[in-house]
Amino acid sequence: MIETVFRTEDVSPADRFGLWREHMAKSLCSMDVSSDHADDFRADMRLLQLGTVSVWSTTVQPVRIRRGPRLIRRSDPELYHLTLPLRGTNGITHVDREATHGPYDMHVMDSSRPTEIHVLDGPEPARMVGLDVPKALLPLPVGHIDRLLARRLSGHEGIGALLAGFLTRLIQDTASYRPSDGPRLEVVLVDLLSALLAQHIDADGPLASETHQQALTFRIRAFIRQHLHDPRLTPPAIAAAHQISLSYLHRLFQADGVTVAAWIRSQRLERARRDLTDPVLRAAPIHRIAERWGFTSDSHFSRAFRTAYGLPPGEYRLQARTAEERPA
Repeated sequence: MIETVFRTEDVSPADRFGLWREHMAKSLCSMDVSSDHADDFRADMRLLQLGTVSVWSTTVQPVRIRRGPRLIRRSDPELYHLTLPLRGTNGITHVDREATHGPYDMHVMDSSRPTEIHVLDGPEPARMVGLDVPKALLPLPVGHIDRLLARRLSGHEGIGALLAGFLTRLIQDTASYRPSDGPRLEVVLVDLLSALLAQHIDADGPLASETHQQALTFRIRAFIRQHLHDPRLTPPAIAAAHQISLSYLHRLFQADGVTVAAWIRSQRLERARRDLTDPVLRAAPIHRIAERWGFTSDSHFSRAFRTAYGLPPGEYRLQARTAEERPA
């Protein structure tokens, strides 16, 4: 788990808005931002990176945020953004829907779709918490999630209240968590968000029977991604967790031309490759990175990595570092 904090009060008034805008774009995604308070802008942002999922909180003066086709083409992290307003009001235009959301009116947006957000004027700066989840982690058909984009998802009751409470507690009390807690917290957040969306989808009408197999495949793949750190993640364990036969599990993956074991290995290797190129993890021993993603044998990890990427892990890390340090 990696935490970063940015406060405009730590820099000069002339630099505040520009630096905050750059920080938002770097931490979340590219966006056009403007504000009537740009001359002396006041905001803060706390970001927790929990593996592939991130949680953030911000207190901010009124701003206008736009993410149009040009910025989407330039960079798309392929995320679903859930926003939980705690104070103030947001006006949103997304997927041809317009909505206004106040405190505890949670709402989801798709980073691949044009978006306009107005954080509106109020007696105090707006406060909100956000959750960014890769689309591939959610075990629900995209078409069903699309129906919920920009709509109000109450944070006052039921699963919504559980998710809202978990997010606010998590962002307020970061000191009690250890770096190794990141994957565990990621699993809880993805499960809560998935449950919330599924509840609202069911309220609109249950999943059609023809989408059941697709939904099951998405759910299994999300389960695998969430448990990559567990060396006990095997096809029999996955089948048991989803109450299906091992042969049926293999048939689901054969439809995509890959075995279950090969898909698990490729996902673990990709996470390890990303960590090897991460400057924050530069001092982490390679065997610790391998263990983090479920590899129990150093020699097996090294062979598999070389087969996938053409270099042993140590040489790959050195090459990535050399490229990063090379003058532009």
